[in-house]
Formats: sequence, C-alpha cells, structure tokens
Amino acid sequence: MKRYACYFLFILCILTIPAALAYQNLDLLQHVMAHWTGESDLKEQIKGTLALAYLRLTRFPPQTAPFTPMRHTGLSPYGVNTFLEQEADPLKVEQSLQLIADAGFHWIRQEFPWEDIEISAKGDFWDHKWNVSAWEKYDRIVALAEAHGLEIIARLDNPPAWSRSVGNAEGWSMAPPDRYEDFGDFVYAVVSRYRGRIRYYQIWNEPNIYPEWGDQPADPAAYVELLRMAYRRAKEADPNAVIIAAGLAQTTEETPSEFGPRNMSDLLYLEKMYQAGVRGFFDIMGCQLYGLWTGPYDRRVSRDRTNFSRVELLREIMVRYGDADKPIWATEVGWNAIPQDSPAPPIYGRVSEETQAVYAIEAYRRAAREWPWMGVMNYWFFRRPSDAERDQAWYYFRLLEPDFTPLPVYDALAWLANEPPTMHIGYHQEDHWALNYVGDWRRIEDERAVLGAYALGHEGDRLTFYMEGTDLALVLRDAQHIKALRTRIDGRMVSPRLSWSAPSGVSIEQGSFVAILARGLADARHRVELEVVSGAIALDGILVWRTQPAWGLAVFVAFALGAAIVRIARAAASMSQEERKLS
Repeated sequence: MKRYACYFLFILCILTIPAALAYQNLDLLQHVMAHWTGESDLKEQIKGTLALAYLRLTRFPPQTAPFTPMRHTGLSPYGVNTFLEQEADPLKVEQSLQLIADAGFHWIRQEFPWEDIEISAKGDFWDHKWNVSAWEKYDRIVALAEAHGLEIIARLDNPPAWSRSVGNAEGWSMAPPDRYEDFGDFVYAVVSRYRGRIRYYQIWNEPNIYPEWGDQPADPAAYVELLRMAYRRAKEADPNAVIIAAGLAQTTEETPSEFGPRNMSDLLYLEKMYQAGVRGFFDIMGCQLYGLWTGPYDRRVSRDRTNFSRVELLREIMVRYGDADKPIWATEVGWNAIPQDSPAPPIYGRVSEETQAVYAIEAYRRAAREWPWMGVMNYWFFRRPSDAERDQAWYYFRLLEPDFTPLPVYDALAWLANEPPTMHIGYHQEDHWALNYVGDWRRIEDERAVLGAYALGHEGDRLTFYMEGTDLALVLRDAQHIKALRTRIDGRMVSPRLSWSAPSGVSIEQGSFVAILARGLADARHRVELEVVSGAIALDGILVWRTQPAWGLAVFVAFALGAAIVRIARAAASMSQEERKLS
C-alpha cells in the first residue's frame, strides 16, 4: 500500500506544476487549447484536449508523406467560388471579378453547367429561349477573368434533362447521364473551346451524397468510370489540361455499400474509388474542407469526426494507394455565420461574422504551415446574385452581400492574400510562387531532375524568398555548385554545407545533392537571399522543415491534465461558496 501511495503522491506532485501554471496563465492556456481543439468554450477545450491526448497516445498519426515532390502545389493558394453564370448584369460580373482580384485571389472556381450549355439536345449549343449562343456568357466570363489576371477552375457537372431517361424527375436533376459517352463529348467540347485559356477542370462534385448522384445508392465504381471517360476526352482536347477529381462531401456513413446508402463516408468512398482503379485518371484530388462545428485548429483526427483535420485521412488513403505525388486542392472551404434569429437550422455549424473572419485566416495559415500536399483552397463562396436564399443556412458562407457589401471575412482574406508569399515546410520546386528570380535564370528540362526540370542560374543572378520553418536546404544537381553561392538569411551571411543524407522523410533523386543553409532557426518568417558569384548553379528544389522538441507530447498531456485539475478546483470552490451562502 505504501508503494501505491508513493506513486499517487508522485503523480499528484507532477500534475501540480502544470495545474499551478494553468491557474496563473489561464488566458494563455485557453489560447493554446483552442489551437489544439478548435473549441472556444473552456469546458469543451478541456474535453477536447483530453480526447486529443487519447488519440495521440493510442493511434498513429496519419501518414501523409509531406516531403514528396509534387506538381500543382507551389501556386497561390487563394481561390474563391463564384456563381457568375447566374448574374444577369454583365457589369456586375466585371465588378465581382475586380473585387476578387483586388482582394488578392488568384483563382475562381466557376461552374460550367452542362444543362446550361448543351441545353435542348445533344450537339445543340444554342439557347433557344433567348436566341443566343449558349457559349456567349461563358466566353464573357473567361475573357473578363483573363482581363483581371484570374485563373479559372471549371467545374463540369449538372447534366441536361435529355441525357437521362428519367429527365429531371424529383431527386434526379443532378444525377449522371445514362450514357457516360455523352458527358465525355461535353467535356471535349468545353476543353477544346477554352484550350490555352482554362487549364484546370473539376469533374463532378460530391458524388458520395444525395442529390449530387441522384436518388440512387452512392456508387464509387460508377464515378470512377465517369472520371476516366472525362479524363481521356479532356486530354484528347488539350494534353495540358489538368483534371481535378470531385471534392467529396465530409460524411461519416460507413454503411457497407451492399445496403445501398445514398450517402457514403468520403473516406470509404475514396478507398472504393482506388479499388475500382481510379489511380492514373486524375491529376489533383479534390476535397471539401469545412470546419463545421469547430475551428481550423481542431487536431482530433478520426473517422467519426467531420472537421478541418479530416483531410489528413483522405491524404493518408492516397499515400497508401501510391498517389503520394498527387496533391489535394480544397474545392470548398469555410465556416457558416448564420444569424441566431435565422429560421433555418444551423446544419453547417454556427459562428459569428468576426469568428468566421478569424477562422478563414487560420485555415489558410494552418494549411500552409503543416500541409505541403495542399494546393489551392477555394473559399465558399464570393456572393449570390440576390438575397432570395436568406432563409437557407448555406447562404451565410458568403464573403459579400448581393449588393457588394463586404463581410469581415472578405477584408480578412484580402489582408492575408496580400501578404508576401512565403515558402513553408515541404520539398518545393524551382517554380514556387514565393520565389523571386532576378537575372537570366532559365528553366532546363531534364528527365533526371525532380519532376523533369531545374532552374539554371549564372554569375550575377539572384534569388530571394521568404520561408517559415526552422531548417532550410537547397537541392542541387552538382555538388560543386555549392561553391558558387553567396547566401544571406535575414541579412546575415551563412555558409552552405554539403550533406550526404537528406532530412528524415525526404527522398532525393540520384545525382542530386543537399546543401544545408540553416538549422535551428527560430520558427518564424525569414528572408533568404541567394547570389551566384561564379560559374553557375542548377537548382532542383528547396527543402524547408521544422524540428520539433521530443518532449512536446509530454508537456501537451501534462497541461491537459493540469487544465482539468484547475477546472475541477474552480468548480469545487464555486460549490463551496454557494454552500456558505446557503448556510
């Protein structure tokens, strides 16, 4: 008994330290727990912290292969969803695009509905109601986007009634066509028309739920067949077209498919897509990246939770099936600011407009800091043409009101998107958008290089960029090139040194060499300046990583338990005061 009493006293003493610190710094502790759990209420923060500690101690973290080189990630991540095809006034289309560009967005995700282009019959691209070409308004959208320096992600779905034997019967207006070849022909027509002007195409949206796949069971194998058809026809029309697989709705229904559920877990659906042979028929995986009831720093990752971190499980499935070199793009991301007095139930969660703005900033920042496999994130959504849907919960994701009044979230994202581009953790390519080349740098195609190319600089050429992390290295094609570099970090000269081994988790192509520029920097933003002082260098990538203290988890658990002790002690003190008042 004495031995167990000693153990108990030892544990109690150990927990007393974080409990005392927690009591003295409760505001700081709540801030930390909010960034562990995504919760704002103290009680929920404590519960969430303990749940997170349990998950971290009992389960391996998702294996996301963060240092795999991949295309389509070194781009501006700032995109926004638009409904420009529904805007009757062309001047408002231009005003929308001007405000989107002014805010610093680079992308618009814009639907090109099949039913609005090939309206009446196969091969008929004429709008008979208005007696104009059905292409006219989409040509205008494309031209105006180009004029404002915006790239389009074209979403292709919504078949016309003529493509289904059931037409637009209730529950079927968004269902796939009877003949997938008809959809393939439509994809070919769109990609051919906008070849060289639109490069990125998303095929369908949320096929794992009703009504996006119609009033029928979710069918991953059927979607794969549709995607393969679209992929093949798009590449025929434009070999440079980039195909994005549909963003899957965040759902937890794990019911086996033989029972025919109309909704299926996005994780189960993706696994079945791979089992049906989807690999090789998309270039980018889409995802829906909503926070719903918690903030972007909810780090509890499990199949039964639909939160911002759920995407890590999608990424883990991709890695398991050999697609670690394919990135994920968020087709939709956001939080819902539905008013308290709205008649619609808050089915997407509820935050204030101010919290919506804070969460938007934190979402983009967290993805940049932690997920190098995440590319463009398209905020849902810019604005609706009218306020006719104010009685529906989904209306309150908007950035602007229909009269163009900006919400706080618009101003917040405009501030963030206009910050200097920064390179975060990952194995980045020489065309990353944060890199500022000065001089006569050239892109050299070489099948031996990572992703088939490297940047070649000569004497006098310079390269500057911002990075955030603790460690930095260059990947060079020749070990001797390290002697040709003059390097400064935050204005101080550093001496690159050759490393014969890559950082943990990084695989270096044969014939490449790692030049370490810095280790153990403060985990903050740093300005890096490189100058070629003699000869030439062949830059094949840049590595940024973060060294974490090994004792982090122990502190994490101790503070979680300490916070629980503080909570219990305060509750007990409050009860004692009430008892004294009653007596």
